[in-house]
Amino acid sequence: MLGSLTGDIVGSIYEWNNIKTTDFPLFQDHCHFTDDTVLTVALAESILTGEGYADLLKRYCRNYPDAGYGRNFLDWAQSESACSYNSWGNGAAMRITPVAWAFDSLEEVLRKAAEYSMPTHDHPEGIKGARATAAAAYLARAGASKDEIRSYVSDTFCYDLARSCDQIRPDYSFDVSCQGTVPQALIAFLESSDFESAIRLAISLGGDSDTLAAITGGVAQAFYRGVPPAIADRTLLFLDEALRKVTLQFEETYVTNRIS
Repeated sequence: MLGSLTGDIVGSIYEWNNIKTTDFPLFQDHCHFTDDTVLTVALAESILTGEGYADLLKRYCRNYPDAGYGRNFLDWAQSESACSYNSWGNGAAMRITPVAWAFDSLEEVLRKAAEYSMPTHDHPEGIKGARATAAAAYLARAGASKDEIRSYVSDTFCYDLARSCDQIRPDYSFDVSCQGTVPQALIAFLESSDFESAIRLAISLGGDSDTLAAITGGVAQAFYRGVPPAIADRTLLFLDEALRKVTLQFEETYVTNRIS
């Protein structure tokens, strides 16, 4: 989970100011958490407490009204409606990695990823993106190789993971769809050599940088057995007390003992 928050915070300043290089300061003073972090922590709290995720999504949105939500999500969160708005966007995938840590079989992870997507992302593409991301993170956590992760995601979800970052980067632009975000984020992970290089590769692609890096970072944390301590410490400093408390509680409950 902390890997997703790291990707969001590092990528936050590049979403509307893309860079097409891996050579940049990892953290800058004007980095900040966005809706990616807020809604990931909301999911973590839902798993920890059992409180309904839809209710928590709306409460977190009220508590962090300026985090950068999409218009459709914001309209839903500010309404009294309990009905999903059929989103096919990358919002479910960006927030889903806590599921990969909290549940203990691939089948359950896939089922829970769909369940936690449904309050907002009940379109087949939205659910597919969340399930693919959660599956990749779970397989990474379970010790699968990169080739095994690539094969499973490609065969199960029909995402093209055969390209390289160098092939994607020149023509890639802002895309909020799952099909235009999740494969690219996973390719950045697959091409990486460590956690930090995964984040750098994701951001170097351009596009929806914070979301790309959040997805990549969540999988990379699982595969590389954690977030390097110096990076984790910097990430936590960008969170407020409430977000930090839930994050640390989730990491202690579900993550630390599974990567030790």
